[in-house]
Amino acid sequence: MRLSVAAAISHGRVHRRLGLGPRSRLDLLRNLVTALVRHERIEAPWARADEMRGYAERLIDYAKRGDTDEQAMRMADFWLTEKDLIHKLFKVLAPRFQPHAGKYTRLLQIPNRDSLDRAKMAVIELKGNPFPPLIRTRQDTEKTLLNQLLKGYREDVQRATAPHVPEGTAV
Repeated sequence: MRLSVAAAISHGRVHRRLGLGPRSRLDLLRNLVTALVRHERIEAPWARADEMRGYAERLIDYAKRGDTDEQAMRMADFWLTEKDLIHKLFKVLAPRFQPHAGKYTRLLQIPNRDSLDRAKMAVIELKGNPFPPLIRTRQDTEKTLLNQLLKGYREDVQRATAPHVPEGTAV
């Protein structure tokens, strides 16, 4: 089988093909953005979550302008299919992210979906959500007993291999 360079060329495609067409793709992305605003953490196939991430972050950027901004309201009206979430977007999420310049979401890979199609899955969440973190913070491992013993051993080996210089000689 011969590999060709033509397979790697995008030919002007700037986004993934999700769904059956442009309208289906937009509906899918709007539903994902709506679910993310409602639940603040969702599980989706990696390609869908990664594609939706930019739109969700752009929506929050617009929401930070305030609910008096006409363009921000139009964006919220378009992207949120459930209109009761517009209030949450402007009154809860926008103030939470006001001091941040960007990167409002976190995308984490989870094990593939076994039952259906082995799709690469991801969890996308808004930062600062009320749920327990998915990634445990690393403990300070320097203070554990094993690491203290290893540190002492390394120091002993270093002292033993260092050249011994008598006290009366000048170096």
